[in-house]
Amino acid sequence: MADSSFDIVSKVDKMEADNAVNQAQKEIAQRYDFKNVGAAVEWSGEKLLMKASSEERVKAVLDVLEQKLIKRGISLRSLDAGKPYPSGKEFRIEASMKNGISSEDAKKISKIIRDEGPKSVKSQIQGDELRVQSKSRDDLQSVIALLKGKDLDVALQFVNFR
Repeated sequence: MADSSFDIVSKVDKMEADNAVNQAQKEIAQRYDFKNVGAAVEWSGEKLLMKASSEERVKAVLDVLEQKLIKRGISLRSLDAGKPYPSGKEFRIEASMKNGISSEDAKKISKIIRDEGPKSVKSQIQGDELRVQSKSRDDLQSVIALLKGKDLDVALQFVNFR
């Protein structure tokens, strides 16, 4: 019998992220506490740029964006937001969406699978994703449960289960 396998990936759906940004823009335009403070959130290439007249307001813009991302089913672990910094008369925060699993994170995940997972399970790093194989589908499902229980600093999705 052939081995069963699945892939561990960390990807953000660009359309869902775009929808979350659009919803945040609408809420910022309507909210009274954002009137006349120049609050905005927009895509700047691959990065998200948040602007407002004060540090507290730009943090509130980030908070609104985070709420919208959660509602759209995007993990906040995928959002890499920087610190507020002054730029002219306004404050800005730059953020980016993490895509792919870095090699250090892949090695950490692979080590967790080796140390704590069933012995029949093998993991293999393939670029920015991880392939997990075993003869037993139950072992693979226990690996998924193990990784979901761990507090890793990347958002993981489990795809191509076959």
